[in-house]
Amino acid sequence: MLKFVLGAFLVFLLIPFSQSFAQEYSDNAPTLSVSLTSEVPYVYQDSDGYTVVVGTVKNENTQTPVTNVLIQVNFFDDFDPSPIEVVQGRTTLEVIPPNGESTFSIKSETPNPAITEASVSLLGFDSSSSKQMGLTVYSSEVSLDKTLSFEGILKNSGAPNSDTNVYMALYDGFEPSRILEVITLELGDVEPDAEVSFNVNRQIDARAVGFLLFAESDIFSSNFVDVELPEPQSLTKLVTISSVSVTDPNGVKLSTIPLDTVVHVKSDTWIQFAADQATDETPYTYYVQIKESATGKVEYIGKDDGRFIGVGPQSSIIDWIPKSSGLYFIETFVWDRNDVPIADQGPFVLINVQ
Repeated sequence: MLKFVLGAFLVFLLIPFSQSFAQEYSDNAPTLSVSLTSEVPYVYQDSDGYTVVVGTVKNENTQTPVTNVLIQVNFFDDFDPSPIEVVQGRTTLEVIPPNGESTFSIKSETPNPAITEASVSLLGFDSSSSKQMGLTVYSSEVSLDKTLSFEGILKNSGAPNSDTNVYMALYDGFEPSRILEVITLELGDVEPDAEVSFNVNRQIDARAVGFLLFAESDIFSSNFVDVELPEPQSLTKLVTISSVSVTDPNGVKLSTIPLDTVVHVKSDTWIQFAADQATDETPYTYYVQIKESATGKVEYIGKDDGRFIGVGPQSSIIDWIPKSSGLYFIETFVWDRNDVPIADQGPFVLINVQ
Protein backbone atom coordinates (compact mmCIF):
# COMPACT_ATOMS: atom_id res chain seq x y z
CA MET A 1 0.00 0.00 0.00
CA LEU A 2 1.38 3.38 -0.96
CA LYS A 3 2.54 5.73 1.78
CA PHE A 4 2.28 9.40 1.10
CA VAL A 5 2.59 12.45 3.32
CA LEU A 6 -0.60 14.42 3.87
CA GLY A 7 -0.21 17.81 2.19
CA ALA A 8 -1.61 21.22 3.00
CA PHE A 9 -4.01 21.20 0.15
CA LEU A 10 -7.48 19.70 -0.01
CA VAL A 11 -6.65 18.05 -3.31
CA PHE A 12 -4.35 15.65 -1.49
CA LEU A 13 -6.81 15.00 1.28
CA LEU A 14 -9.08 13.72 -1.43
CA ILE A 15 -6.68 11.51 -3.37
CA PRO A 16 -7.79 7.85 -3.21
CA PHE A 17 -4.53 6.89 -1.48
CA SER A 18 -2.99 9.23 1.06
CA GLN A 19 -0.12 11.06 -0.59
CA SER A 20 1.40 14.45 -1.19
CA PHE A 21 3.41 15.38 -4.25
CA ALA A 22 5.81 18.28 -4.42
CA GLN A 23 6.10 20.44 -7.49
CA GLU A 24 9.03 22.15 -9.13
CA TYR A 25 9.03 24.93 -11.70
CA SER A 26 11.48 25.69 -14.47
CA ASP A 27 9.58 28.72 -15.80
CA ASN A 28 10.45 31.42 -13.28
CA ALA A 29 11.75 33.95 -15.81
CA PRO A 30 9.06 36.61 -16.39
CA THR A 31 9.66 36.60 -20.17
CA LEU A 32 8.46 33.01 -20.57
CA SER A 33 4.89 32.61 -21.72
CA VAL A 34 3.95 29.08 -20.64
CA SER A 35 3.18 28.05 -17.07
CA LEU A 36 1.75 25.22 -15.02
CA THR A 37 -1.65 26.50 -13.91
CA SER A 38 -2.11 24.41 -10.74
CA GLU A 39 0.18 24.71 -7.75
CA VAL A 40 -0.26 20.99 -7.11
CA PRO A 41 -1.14 18.56 -9.93
CA TYR A 42 -3.59 15.73 -9.36
CA VAL A 43 -1.90 12.35 -8.99
CA TYR A 44 -3.53 8.94 -8.88
CA GLN A 45 -2.81 5.27 -9.41
CA ASP A 46 -4.64 3.67 -12.33
CA SER A 47 -6.17 0.22 -12.39
CA ASP A 48 -2.92 -1.28 -13.75
CA GLY A 49 -0.82 0.19 -10.94
CA TYR A 50 0.81 3.01 -12.90
CA THR A 51 1.17 6.40 -11.18
CA VAL A 52 -0.47 9.12 -13.30
CA VAL A 53 0.15 12.87 -13.00
CA VAL A 54 -2.56 15.14 -14.45
CA GLY A 55 -2.63 18.93 -14.73
CA THR A 56 -2.99 21.91 -17.02
CA VAL A 57 -0.61 24.24 -18.85
CA LYS A 58 -1.46 27.80 -19.84
CA ASN A 59 -0.10 29.80 -22.79
CA GLU A 60 0.31 33.25 -21.21
CA ASN A 61 1.04 34.92 -24.55
CA THR A 62 -1.97 36.81 -25.92
CA GLN A 63 -0.84 36.72 -29.56
CA THR A 64 1.26 33.64 -30.34
CA PRO A 65 0.26 29.95 -30.20
CA VAL A 66 2.77 27.51 -28.74
CA THR A 67 3.62 23.91 -29.52
CA ASN A 68 6.04 21.16 -28.43
CA VAL A 69 5.40 21.92 -24.76
CA LEU A 70 7.66 19.43 -22.99
CA ILE A 71 6.85 18.40 -19.42
CA GLN A 72 9.04 16.32 -17.12
CA VAL A 73 7.79 14.28 -14.19
CA ASN A 74 10.22 12.91 -11.61
CA PHE A 75 8.95 9.94 -9.59
CA PHE A 76 10.47 9.25 -6.16
CA ASP A 77 10.32 6.65 -3.43
CA ASP A 78 10.58 7.23 0.34
CA PHE A 79 14.30 6.51 0.59
CA ASP A 80 16.34 7.91 -2.30
CA PRO A 81 16.51 11.69 -2.93
CA SER A 82 17.20 10.91 -6.58
CA PRO A 83 14.21 10.03 -8.79
CA ILE A 84 13.65 6.36 -9.48
CA GLU A 85 11.94 7.24 -12.77
CA VAL A 86 12.08 10.31 -15.02
CA VAL A 87 9.36 10.56 -17.65
CA GLN A 88 8.84 13.28 -20.26
CA GLY A 89 5.60 13.96 -22.07
CA ARG A 90 3.59 16.52 -24.05
CA THR A 91 0.39 18.43 -23.50
CA THR A 92 -2.89 16.97 -24.73
CA LEU A 93 -3.20 19.65 -27.41
CA GLU A 94 -0.41 19.81 -29.96
CA VAL A 95 -0.98 23.56 -30.38
CA ILE A 96 -2.16 25.75 -27.49
CA PRO A 97 -3.80 28.96 -28.78
CA PRO A 98 -2.94 32.42 -27.40
CA ASN A 99 -4.10 32.78 -23.79
CA GLY A 100 -5.36 29.18 -24.00
CA GLU A 101 -4.88 26.11 -21.85
CA SER A 102 -4.25 22.43 -22.38
CA THR A 103 -4.35 19.45 -20.09
CA PHE A 104 -1.55 16.92 -19.76
CA SER A 105 -1.50 13.35 -18.48
CA ILE A 106 1.82 11.58 -17.87
CA LYS A 107 2.23 8.20 -16.22
CA SER A 108 5.15 6.27 -14.80
CA GLU A 109 7.05 3.86 -17.04
CA THR A 110 6.28 0.93 -14.77
CA PRO A 111 3.52 0.00 -12.28
CA ASN A 112 5.96 0.56 -9.44
CA PRO A 113 4.40 0.40 -5.93
CA ALA A 114 7.55 2.03 -4.49
CA ILE A 115 6.63 5.40 -6.04
CA THR A 116 5.49 7.76 -3.28
CA GLU A 117 6.22 11.25 -4.62
CA ALA A 118 6.37 13.14 -7.90
CA SER A 119 7.51 16.56 -9.08
CA VAL A 120 6.56 18.35 -12.29
CA SER A 121 8.55 20.88 -14.34
CA LEU A 122 8.35 22.54 -17.74
CA LEU A 123 11.34 21.95 -20.00
CA GLY A 124 10.50 24.10 -23.00
CA PHE A 125 8.18 24.97 -25.88
CA ASP A 126 8.18 26.54 -29.36
CA SER A 127 6.09 29.20 -31.03
CA SER A 128 3.64 27.88 -33.60
CA SER A 129 1.24 28.81 -36.33
CA SER A 130 -2.39 28.60 -35.26
CA LYS A 131 -4.87 25.87 -36.08
CA GLN A 132 -8.24 26.96 -37.47
CA MET A 133 -11.41 26.15 -35.54
CA GLY A 134 -12.64 23.72 -38.18
CA LEU A 135 -14.02 21.11 -35.77
CA THR A 136 -17.12 21.24 -33.59
CA VAL A 137 -17.95 18.81 -30.79
CA TYR A 138 -21.17 18.53 -28.86
CA SER A 139 -22.97 16.18 -26.52
CA SER A 140 -26.00 14.21 -27.61
CA GLU A 141 -26.63 12.08 -24.50
CA VAL A 142 -25.06 11.68 -21.05
CA SER A 143 -26.09 9.60 -18.04
CA LEU A 144 -24.34 8.44 -14.91
CA ASP A 145 -25.01 5.47 -12.67
CA LYS A 146 -22.25 3.02 -11.83
CA THR A 147 -20.65 4.01 -15.13
CA LEU A 148 -20.59 7.09 -17.33
CA SER A 149 -22.56 6.63 -20.53
CA PHE A 150 -21.88 9.41 -23.00
CA GLU A 151 -22.59 9.95 -26.68
CA GLY A 152 -21.27 12.85 -28.70
CA ILE A 153 -20.78 14.09 -32.23
CA LEU A 154 -17.78 15.63 -33.98
CA LYS A 155 -18.43 17.77 -37.06
CA ASN A 156 -15.74 18.67 -39.59
CA SER A 157 -16.68 21.79 -41.52
CA GLY A 158 -13.47 22.10 -43.54
CA ALA A 159 -10.79 20.11 -45.32
CA PRO A 160 -10.01 16.40 -44.80
CA ASN A 161 -8.51 15.68 -41.37
CA SER A 162 -6.16 13.00 -40.11
CA ASP A 163 -5.04 12.07 -36.60
CA THR A 164 -8.33 13.38 -35.21
CA ASN A 165 -8.82 12.88 -31.48
CA VAL A 166 -11.63 13.82 -29.13
CA TYR A 167 -10.72 14.48 -25.49
CA MET A 168 -12.75 14.42 -22.29
CA ALA A 169 -11.05 16.13 -19.33
CA LEU A 170 -12.91 15.14 -16.15
CA TYR A 171 -12.86 17.71 -13.35
CA ASP A 172 -14.08 17.82 -9.73
CA GLY A 173 -16.29 20.28 -7.87
CA PHE A 174 -13.70 22.20 -5.90
CA GLU A 175 -12.60 25.76 -6.58
CA PRO A 176 -10.44 25.89 -8.54
CA SER A 177 -11.36 22.57 -10.11
CA ARG A 178 -8.79 19.82 -10.54
CA ILE A 179 -8.45 17.81 -13.73
CA LEU A 180 -8.91 14.21 -12.56
CA GLU A 181 -8.41 12.30 -15.78
CA VAL A 182 -8.09 12.84 -19.53
CA ILE A 183 -9.91 10.33 -21.75
CA THR A 184 -8.74 10.12 -25.37
CA LEU A 185 -10.97 8.90 -28.21
CA GLU A 186 -9.10 8.29 -31.48
CA LEU A 187 -11.25 8.99 -34.56
CA GLY A 188 -8.47 9.00 -37.18
CA ASP A 189 -9.37 10.37 -40.63
CA VAL A 190 -12.46 12.56 -40.96
CA GLU A 191 -13.80 13.62 -44.36
CA PRO A 192 -14.92 17.19 -45.17
CA ASP A 193 -18.42 18.15 -43.92
CA ALA A 194 -18.65 14.81 -42.14
CA GLU A 195 -20.26 14.13 -38.78
CA VAL A 196 -18.74 11.35 -36.68
CA SER A 197 -20.43 9.95 -33.60
CA PHE A 198 -18.45 8.65 -30.64
CA ASN A 199 -19.33 7.19 -27.26
CA VAL A 200 -17.89 6.34 -23.85
CA ASN A 201 -19.17 3.74 -21.40
CA ARG A 202 -16.85 3.30 -18.44
CA GLN A 203 -16.33 3.84 -14.75
CA ILE A 204 -14.99 7.25 -13.75
CA ASP A 205 -13.68 8.90 -10.60
CA ALA A 206 -16.56 9.40 -8.16
CA ARG A 207 -15.40 12.99 -7.52
CA ALA A 208 -16.05 14.08 -11.12
CA VAL A 209 -18.86 16.61 -11.56
CA GLY A 210 -18.29 17.38 -15.23
CA PHE A 211 -15.85 17.30 -18.12
CA LEU A 212 -14.42 19.54 -20.81
CA LEU A 213 -15.01 18.15 -24.29
CA PHE A 214 -12.67 19.22 -27.10
CA ALA A 215 -10.95 17.88 -30.23
CA GLU A 216 -7.87 18.38 -32.40
CA SER A 217 -6.62 17.00 -35.70
CA ASP A 218 -3.52 17.52 -37.82
CA ILE A 219 -4.87 20.86 -39.13
CA PHE A 220 -7.92 21.85 -37.07
CA SER A 221 -8.95 22.34 -33.45
CA SER A 222 -12.38 22.65 -31.85
CA ASN A 223 -14.35 24.64 -29.36
CA PHE A 224 -14.37 23.61 -25.69
CA VAL A 225 -17.69 22.32 -24.39
CA ASP A 226 -18.33 22.14 -20.65
CA VAL A 227 -20.56 19.13 -19.94
CA GLU A 228 -22.07 18.89 -16.46
CA LEU A 229 -22.56 15.36 -15.19
CA PRO A 230 -26.05 14.50 -13.96
CA GLU A 231 -26.60 13.25 -10.44
CA PRO A 232 -25.92 9.49 -10.38
CA GLN A 233 -29.22 7.69 -10.77
CA SER A 234 -28.43 5.33 -7.88
CA LEU A 235 -27.15 8.03 -5.51
CA THR A 236 -29.34 9.57 -2.84
CA LYS A 237 -27.84 12.05 -0.42
CA LEU A 238 -27.85 10.52 3.07
CA VAL A 239 -26.93 13.69 4.93
CA THR A 240 -27.86 17.39 4.84
CA ILE A 241 -25.54 20.04 6.28
CA SER A 242 -28.09 22.44 7.76
CA SER A 243 -25.81 25.07 9.35
CA VAL A 244 -22.14 25.90 9.97
CA SER A 245 -20.86 27.98 12.87
CA VAL A 246 -17.60 28.96 14.59
CA THR A 247 -17.58 28.79 18.40
CA ASP A 248 -15.13 29.21 21.24
CA PRO A 249 -14.30 26.24 23.53
CA ASN A 250 -17.37 27.13 25.65
CA GLY A 251 -19.73 26.86 22.70
CA VAL A 252 -20.29 30.62 22.22
CA LYS A 253 -20.76 31.52 18.55
CA LEU A 254 -18.16 33.92 17.13
CA SER A 255 -18.22 36.33 14.20
CA THR A 256 -14.82 37.85 14.98
CA ILE A 257 -11.96 35.56 16.00
CA PRO A 258 -8.75 36.60 17.76
CA LEU A 259 -5.43 35.34 16.38
CA ASP A 260 -3.79 32.23 17.84
CA THR A 261 -7.00 31.15 19.58
CA VAL A 262 -8.52 27.67 19.39
CA VAL A 263 -11.99 27.76 17.84
CA HIS A 264 -14.40 25.03 16.79
CA VAL A 265 -15.82 24.82 13.26
CA LYS A 266 -19.12 23.02 13.77
CA SER A 267 -21.53 21.63 11.20
CA ASP A 268 -25.06 20.68 12.21
CA THR A 269 -26.25 17.83 10.03
CA TRP A 270 -29.48 15.95 9.49
CA ILE A 271 -29.15 12.22 8.77
CA GLN A 272 -31.85 11.09 6.35
CA PHE A 273 -31.22 7.38 6.82
CA ALA A 274 -28.30 5.17 7.80
CA ALA A 275 -25.97 3.88 5.10
CA ASP A 276 -25.73 0.52 6.88
CA GLN A 277 -29.24 -0.50 7.82
CA ALA A 278 -27.99 -3.50 9.79
CA THR A 279 -25.86 -1.45 12.20
CA ASP A 280 -27.75 1.85 11.89
CA GLU A 281 -24.41 3.56 11.25
CA THR A 282 -23.10 5.91 8.55
CA PRO A 283 -19.27 6.16 8.41
CA TYR A 284 -18.16 9.59 7.19
CA THR A 285 -15.26 11.96 6.70
CA TYR A 286 -15.94 15.60 7.56
CA TYR A 287 -13.82 18.16 5.69
CA VAL A 288 -13.32 21.84 6.48
CA GLN A 289 -11.57 24.15 4.03
CA ILE A 290 -10.91 27.79 5.00
CA LYS A 291 -9.91 30.30 2.30
CA GLU A 292 -8.91 33.94 2.20
CA SER A 293 -11.90 35.93 1.01
CA ALA A 294 -9.92 38.25 -1.27
CA THR A 295 -7.62 35.76 -3.00
CA GLY A 296 -9.24 32.36 -2.51
CA LYS A 297 -5.95 31.06 -1.14
CA VAL A 298 -6.40 28.05 1.13
CA GLU A 299 -5.50 28.97 4.71
CA TYR A 300 -6.44 25.74 6.48
CA ILE A 301 -7.59 22.19 5.76
CA GLY A 302 -8.97 19.87 8.40
CA LYS A 303 -10.76 16.55 8.43
CA ASP A 304 -12.38 14.25 10.93
CA ASP A 305 -13.41 10.61 10.49
CA GLY A 306 -16.45 9.46 12.41
CA ARG A 307 -19.74 7.57 12.37
CA PHE A 308 -23.24 8.94 12.45
CA ILE A 309 -25.43 6.72 14.63
CA GLY A 310 -29.05 6.44 13.59
CA VAL A 311 -30.96 9.29 11.92
CA GLY A 312 -31.97 12.82 12.84
CA PRO A 313 -29.84 15.82 13.89
CA GLN A 314 -26.15 15.30 14.65
CA SER A 315 -23.00 17.41 14.43
CA SER A 316 -19.31 17.35 13.49
CA ILE A 317 -16.54 19.57 14.89
CA ILE A 318 -12.98 20.43 13.81
CA ASP A 319 -10.58 22.69 15.73
CA TRP A 320 -8.79 25.58 14.04
CA ILE A 321 -6.15 28.05 15.28
CA PRO A 322 -6.03 31.09 12.92
CA LYS A 323 -2.53 32.37 12.34
CA SER A 324 -3.20 35.36 10.05
CA SER A 325 -5.69 38.21 10.31
CA GLY A 326 -8.19 38.93 7.55
CA LEU A 327 -11.58 37.97 6.16
CA TYR A 328 -12.12 34.25 5.48
CA PHE A 329 -14.89 31.98 4.28
CA ILE A 330 -15.46 28.38 5.36
CA GLU A 331 -16.44 25.46 3.14
CA THR A 332 -17.63 22.15 4.62
CA PHE A 333 -18.12 18.71 3.09
CA VAL A 334 -19.27 15.28 4.26
CA TRP A 335 -18.04 12.26 2.28
CA ASP A 336 -18.19 8.54 2.86
CA ARG A 337 -15.04 6.42 3.29
CA ASN A 338 -14.87 5.83 -0.46
CA ASP A 339 -14.58 9.59 -1.07
CA VAL A 340 -18.12 9.88 -2.43
CA PRO A 341 -20.13 12.92 -1.25
CA ILE A 342 -23.09 11.91 0.94
CA ALA A 343 -24.15 15.53 1.47
CA ASP A 344 -24.24 18.67 -0.63
CA GLN A 345 -21.64 21.24 0.32
CA GLY A 346 -22.57 23.11 3.48
CA PRO A 347 -23.58 26.78 3.53
CA PHE A 348 -20.78 29.35 3.31
CA VAL A 349 -19.72 31.14 6.49
CA LEU A 350 -17.80 34.43 6.41
CA ILE A 351 -15.58 35.18 9.42
CA ASN A 352 -13.20 37.95 10.46
CA VAL A 353 -9.88 37.18 12.14
CA GLN A 354 -8.19 40.02 14.06
